[in-house]
Amino acid sequence: MAWRTVVPLYRLGFALVTLAAIVTQMVSLAQAGTLDAVHYLTFFTIDSNLIATVLLLVGAALWRSPRSATLDLLRGGAVVYMSITGVVFAVLLSGTNVDTAIPWVNSVVHEVMPMVIVADWLLDPPEKRLTFKQGLLWLSYPAAWIVYELIRGSITGRYHYPFLNPANGGYGSVAFYSVAILVFMLIVCAVVVWLGNIRRPAA
Repeated sequence: MAWRTVVPLYRLGFALVTLAAIVTQMVSLAQAGTLDAVHYLTFFTIDSNLIATVLLLVGAALWRSPRSATLDLLRGGAVVYMSITGVVFAVLLSGTNVDTAIPWVNSVVHEVMPMVIVADWLLDPPEKRLTFKQGLLWLSYPAAWIVYELIRGSITGRYHYPFLNPANGGYGSVAFYSVAILVFMLIVCAVVVWLGNIRRPAA
C-alpha cells in the first residue's frame, strides 16, 4: 500500500529526469555543431527511454484509475527494451561514442532508467496474468527498428551502433549480432512475463 502512495511521484520524477537528460544532450550536440536530430532521436537507446518515459507519465497520471491491461502490456515492453539497452551498452558499447557524451546523461539513459523501469515492474506488477504469446508482441518494435537501421544505414552510410555496421565484419557479422540480440530479447521477454506473473497480486 505504501508503494501506491509514492508511485506517481516516483514515475513523474524519473520521467522528468530522463526528458531533461535527452534534451540536455541534444542541446549540447547542437551547440557543438554535431547534432543530426534524426540520427540522435532514432538511437534505440533514446527511443526506448522515450517509450519508458511516456509510460511513466501515463502511469503517474492514471494511478487512481482502474488498471488497464493494455497499459500493463505496454509497460512490459518498456521493461524489455530498457533491459536490453542496459545490457547491450554494458557488454558491447561501453566506451563507444553513442551521442551521450555527457556523463550524467549517459548514466541516466543507460544505467539508471533500466533499473527504474525494472523496479517499477516489480513493485507495481500487471493486474492480469500475462501469457508468453503476449510477450512475443514486444519483439515487434526491436525487429522493426533493426530493419529500419539497416535500410537507413545503407542509404546514409551512418549506423547507430558499430555492430550493425557491415563495414565492421560484413553482413554476416551484422546478421549474427542481430539474431543474437533478438534471441536474448526473446529470453528477456519470457523473464519479464514470468516476473510480472509471480509478482501479480493474488486473485
